[in-house]
Amino acid sequence: MDDIVGSEFEQKRGHVASSLECYMKQHNASRQDAIEELLKEVEKAWKDINEACLNPTQVPMSFLLRVVNLARVMDVLYKEEDSYTNAGGLMKDYIKAILVDKI
Repeated sequence: MDDIVGSEFEQKRGHVASSLECYMKQHNASRQDAIEELLKEVEKAWKDINEACLNPTQVPMSFLLRVVNLARVMDVLYKEEDSYTNAGGLMKDYIKAILVDKI
């Protein structure tokens, strides 16, 4: 998700190729087509995560929940924009709601 919303900014800073750019080159796809395909991959990954949490495994659920929570944080950070790099706006409101405002 970081590559989908943040690739233009990162390329301006001289970072390495993103998964979005690699997909575009490998499949000779437009930027929009590549974004749509990567979003489908994100959706499939969420389905895999949810299915893995519903089926009993050898891995303790306490560990799995930490992985799921990390994925949730990434989803919030990169859903609409790169809120990690640009932490103002909506992310600032989220942080304030969690850490500053009383519940």
